[in-house]
Amino acid sequence: MTGGAGFIGSHLVDTLMGKGFRVRVVDNLSSGSLGNIEHWLSTSGFELVRGDLKDPDTAARSMDDVDLVFHLAANPDVRTGETDPSVHFRENLLTTFNLLEAMRQSKNARSIVFASTSTIYGEATTIPTPEEYGPLLPISVYGASKLGCESLIASYCHTYRLRGALLRFANVVGLRSSHGVISDFVQKLRKNPEELEILGDGNQTKSYLHIRDLVSALFVVLDSLGRPGSVEAYNVGSLDQASVKRIAHIVVEEMHLVKPRFRFNDLLSDGRGWKGDVRNMQLSVEKLVKLGWAPSMQSEDAVRLCCKEMLAT
Repeated sequence: MTGGAGFIGSHLVDTLMGKGFRVRVVDNLSSGSLGNIEHWLSTSGFELVRGDLKDPDTAARSMDDVDLVFHLAANPDVRTGETDPSVHFRENLLTTFNLLEAMRQSKNARSIVFASTSTIYGEATTIPTPEEYGPLLPISVYGASKLGCESLIASYCHTYRLRGALLRFANVVGLRSSHGVISDFVQKLRKNPEELEILGDGNQTKSYLHIRDLVSALFVVLDSLGRPGSVEAYNVGSLDQASVKRIAHIVVEEMHLVKPRFRFNDLLSDGRGWKGDVRNMQLSVEKLVKLGWAPSMQSEDAVRLCCKEMLAT
């Protein structure tokens, strides 16, 4: 597993180890944290490789005795692309290419499950957005790099007889998440409980999925991998949406604060929090539902539970 020390990866590691899988994590710890997986370090069946997939040799070594690759390594901050777009090229596209090359040369590593994103759709005009929506026109460098990774994976699956699944995530929330709107609000209100800066106009409306539901979806997809040479895309999200302004109210409620003043920082004058911020996002998850999966929480419930988890630590 690449990126296994990160937010999503570490939760997947916990579940895989609990089910008795042998797990190798490859992580350079640039975004992830050793603390997320340190409870497995001395456990039989778990291995941590501290390495960088931008190095082809590291990617090649990581394939020893591997059957299935969960590719979660990436720079997760969409906003980084505005100031340093090369980060997304190196951490997303280059690492994916090196990983696929290592799989191509491996005898055993023939299946890949890739963590993609809803941002590949850009500002979709069909809401909820199905996997077949097009044209795909991302409005962030992050989304573009993830779409490029999807294309690389699809081409390698068809050319070299790999099996692939592309999972397009909504906004995933939960314990260990170190970025995103909930973490941002909690940190700001801890510093100043009387005022909360909200990026954009607060009307950005998106789908939020708790990490528990995401991990359950991963296993449904794993059981549905196609034949060699095939690749499938799956949306993974909740069945509804929540606005940024509503999330602010939920965080305030869970922190038991007395109505701090909301200060909207709409610097772009179009409601977005930053360049590349998609204002309205909800994914159609009918394809996964037909496989037997469904989210257990709505967006507001996922946000509230995440907030409780963060405040309890």
